[in-house]
Amino acid sequence: MLYCSTMYQGINPKKWVVYVSTFPPRECGIATFTEDLMNSFDEMYNPREEAKVIAVNPDATSKYMYDRRKVLYQIPQQEADAYVRAAQYLNSLDQVALVHVEHEFGIFGGPNGSHLIFFLRELRKPAVITFHSVLPEPNPDLRDTVRAINNHVQSIVAMTETSKRILIEEYGINPEKIAVIPHGIHPVNFSDGSEVRRSFGVNDRLVISTFGLLGKGKGIEYGIEAMAEVIRHHPEALYLIVGATHPTVLKNEGESYRNSLIQKVRELKLENHVFFYNNYLEIDDLLRVLDATHIYLALSQDPHQAVSGTLSYALGSGRPVVSTPFAQAREDVTPDVGRLVGFTDPAATAAALIALARDRALRNALGKNAFFKTRGRIWSNVMLSHMSEYIRLVPDLSEVEKNLPKIKLSHLFKLTDGFGVIQFAKLLVPDPGSGYTTDDTARALIALVKYYEVSGRKSALPLIQTYLNFIEHVQRESGGFHNYVDIEKKIPRDQHVKENLEGTSARGLYALSITAVSEHVPSQLRERAADLFRKHVHIAGTVTAPRSMAFAIKALSAWTKAYSFPAVSGQITKMADELVTRFETTSAPNWKWFEDILAYSNGIMSESLIEAYIATRNEKYLTVARESLDFLIHYSFEGPVCMPIGQNGWLKRGGKKHNHDQQPEEVATLISALKAMHAVTRDNKYARRMRDAFNWFLGNNSLRRIVYDHATGGCYDGVGEKEINLNQGAESTIMYLLARLEFERAKMPAFHWGVLKDARNA
Repeated sequence: MLYCSTMYQGINPKKWVVYVSTFPPRECGIATFTEDLMNSFDEMYNPREEAKVIAVNPDATSKYMYDRRKVLYQIPQQEADAYVRAAQYLNSLDQVALVHVEHEFGIFGGPNGSHLIFFLRELRKPAVITFHSVLPEPNPDLRDTVRAINNHVQSIVAMTETSKRILIEEYGINPEKIAVIPHGIHPVNFSDGSEVRRSFGVNDRLVISTFGLLGKGKGIEYGIEAMAEVIRHHPEALYLIVGATHPTVLKNEGESYRNSLIQKVRELKLENHVFFYNNYLEIDDLLRVLDATHIYLALSQDPHQAVSGTLSYALGSGRPVVSTPFAQAREDVTPDVGRLVGFTDPAATAAALIALARDRALRNALGKNAFFKTRGRIWSNVMLSHMSEYIRLVPDLSEVEKNLPKIKLSHLFKLTDGFGVIQFAKLLVPDPGSGYTTDDTARALIALVKYYEVSGRKSALPLIQTYLNFIEHVQRESGGFHNYVDIEKKIPRDQHVKENLEGTSARGLYALSITAVSEHVPSQLRERAADLFRKHVHIAGTVTAPRSMAFAIKALSAWTKAYSFPAVSGQITKMADELVTRFETTSAPNWKWFEDILAYSNGIMSESLIEAYIATRNEKYLTVARESLDFLIHYSFEGPVCMPIGQNGWLKRGGKKHNHDQQPEEVATLISALKAMHAVTRDNKYARRMRDAFNWFLGNNSLRRIVYDHATGGCYDGVGEKEINLNQGAESTIMYLLARLEFERAKMPAFHWGVLKDARNA
């Protein structure tokens, strides 16, 4: 019998990606995986596109309280006709763009799960399949089943390189058809776990853990036997075994395996050292258990196990691992993240645990390495990789826009103390020794003022106050502002000699101007910013560097929208004319720029001329702004992919563009310029490029990796040649926030999302 949810028939015009899988509340690792993947899809693309699921049930009598908004069908595992009817139903739905099967042999009916072939043979939609298990040395029937499945799908996802190799060499599948996409992990903050251990009441214990559905082959008995030796050296050790018995095991064998484990604990007198939690935990609870863990134990006894979600989660939580050498572990548990031990070898397991238990520094190093190496596997990155496959099969899906993340200030709050913004961070942890800078504090002031304008949240006001206090603290007697302040809150005496401060001073002026003209900021703060601006505005006439002039133009242009001040208009014209002169002197048919180099914060110069045009209505400023911005666009994108100028070498005239060390500041200033140009010209190509540029933070970059950290609200420090710089310092976090704020509708009434689709053909 086929269970159909009729609520979707013919009423929803949006496109769907439909997954075929087990699904919660069914207790199954594939079900949890599918839910996580679908949640990531919806977080990134819904409501424009949506993930749905056909849920596979163990039999016709098993009923689950599914979310009817997500589950289209329920297929009883053993009913062959149900697979055919499910495919026919999907064929009838115009909304269905693509079908993705999450495959495990045990969840589909027939020999080797061959009932799935009935579904795929009938399906008329593009199909992708993920093989969660890839068995080596297949017998002829198994090989024929996998090959038949292969014949009816357009793409195969393997979760490890080993699985891909086996599919090619032992099943004869075309390698060009296979994409390797690892198991996803949840974006968590790196932690030593002490806070969670305190809440669990085990803060004085060395916590070793294993979690997952229990059944023979998990190797738990060898972990228990190893504990008998571990506690001789570390009597504080505690082994947490977390997870319910697998439903199939429970149905066929009852609790015989768990009972045998409990009996072993008693025989070894480990009652105070081995605890069982017989529950199927929700993911938040599992992540808390991992946070409390010092060492994770993965003892699968199946050498061919292709992938383990539990191992992936442990590595992703930054926990050192002791594991048997099953297939995924052989790839992932390298010596820099953990230790491999033999199957059925409690002595080796004990030795590995003891070595890690006695060396805290080693444990910490392995855990940090695991955390670093797995950042590319957070669910949003995994979803990006899946979407790349989907787009290859259904090009129309390339028009799907990723959702804008909610604005989150938690990491900026963390970086801000009572004095200012701490400059650098080591991973997520602020590094007070790096001191403070006016550059970062000015950026933060602008961001918080804009945030307060669109949110009205009073939590922003103390930060605005702090940032104004800092700028007042660093003012120079001669005008302008010092930049660096050390951890002792002292300004180095020779800073004005070692560092050209005109850029810092111009940026500070801009921050004060933005604050002073804001209608939303309380009057006391506005007036204070205005007083500081008036005191230092004379330095705007002294700056000579093009970026400094650009910031000064923006500062004066913003000021004129709310205040009058003698000679402001003349100063804007003077600096804008100088930028135009530099452009005309330097530019050539193939080089439309203000200097002989594209360096950093390039968009600020084009944007400043747009502001000068708005203030003066001099068409020449807009012409040069457009020519220079189009030139910058040419070197900042490869097709739709944002490839900003890399800070490791930049782009010298006549030379080669350097793509490495791409930084958020370059992207954010580009976005600001694109928004300004669109607001003036209503040319939708700038709207499209603006969104493409923002998607750099969301994976539209050379590494196809998320740069924004959804968990913290922070931003990674840059995109390197092969890896993301995982530190989340002040500049990167604030520049992301400024870029994100550009997209708030309250701040851009003339910009609406409908232009994006029209802009694709611009």
